[in-house]
Amino acid sequence: MDSDIVQAARIIASGLTISIGGMGPAIAIGLIGYSALQSIGRNPEVAGKLQSYMILLVAFAEAIAIYSLVLSFILRFV
Repeated sequence: MDSDIVQAARIIASGLTISIGGMGPAIAIGLIGYSALQSIGRNPEVAGKLQSYMILLVAFAEAIAIYSLVLSFILRFV
């Protein structure tokens, strides 16, 4: 059995992991969208190519958020 201090530390570590791990991808997705819209505004002909790259980059950013969620569960329950 873990002491109350160890359980509290696990809860805090889990919360910090998911909050920091969620902020990074959120900022990255915002910057990806911002940059894509600026590029399309300057050169509308590249919208089709740019959309596929943008979707790929958003998927990578979301993968980082999912990894932090899994790590948060591991820190909390293991």
